[in-house]
Amino acid sequence: MRTVLSRLIHSTPSLARLNATAVSISRRNLCTNSNKVDEPLKVEEAETINVPPPPTEKLLVLGGNGFVGSHVCREALNHGLSVASLSRSGRSSLHDSWASNVAWYKGNLLSTDALKEALHGVTAVISCVGGFGSNSYMYKINGTANINAIRAASDQGVKRFIYISAADFGVVNYLLQGYYEGKKAAETELLTRFPYGGVILRPGFIYGTRRVGSMKIPLGVIGSPFEMVLQVAKPLNQIPLVGPFLTPPVNVTAVAKVAVRAATDPVFPPGVVDVYGIQRYSQPKSN
Repeated sequence: MRTVLSRLIHSTPSLARLNATAVSISRRNLCTNSNKVDEPLKVEEAETINVPPPPTEKLLVLGGNGFVGSHVCREALNHGLSVASLSRSGRSSLHDSWASNVAWYKGNLLSTDALKEALHGVTAVISCVGGFGSNSYMYKINGTANINAIRAASDQGVKRFIYISAADFGVVNYLLQGYYEGKKAAETELLTRFPYGGVILRPGFIYGTRRVGSMKIPLGVIGSPFEMVLQVAKPLNQIPLVGPFLTPPVNVTAVAKVAVRAATDPVFPPGVVDVYGIQRYSQPKSN
């Protein structure tokens, strides 16, 4: 018992020294902190830069350097979209200022490898690919090429695919059998692969200012008056043989507007849009 008391008595000065040391450190810390609080804060004002947000949607236009495709590219850019084009000739020959804002890819749609790079990051595709020639050639361009694109876009997880097809012209379908059979095959593939995001536009004669080299052909001189007259003749379209020839022409600007709207508007209904639907959807949306 005496031994324990002796140890406690002798350890008291040590505890006292420890307490004194702790108090001294605390005082120094308090002094240091008080000095830091008294120092004025230096705040530099940051420069404000107005940077537009990056486009959230990327559109790929197949055949973007053609008559219809170039109007689609320009319409998409006007909507603030990121736009790319894939075609056999690559960059457009147009010298308009908007052309420099398009990413131009060169490739053949008959080869699926050409689509891989162009489809990177794409949310919607608009195909303006088509052509005339022999029946076998027309089927390849209007059918096989578009089917390849539809399958590749579906495999890449693209949300929407818009295909610019053609109206039914009755007897003409037999004269251009490869053309129409190719388009019908592409339409079937599109509705199968994109049941909720596939839109088929079926315009008749598309008019506008078409460029052939350095020459401009004002097709609107013929197309615009015919459109006004035939718009009111819709019931006549049901007449056998003759009816399809009374399908009104449509302005290329209207086709481009509806194609871009269908590619970007999530509530745009999937399925087939005829020439009258194109005329209706090309009007500004009502609030």
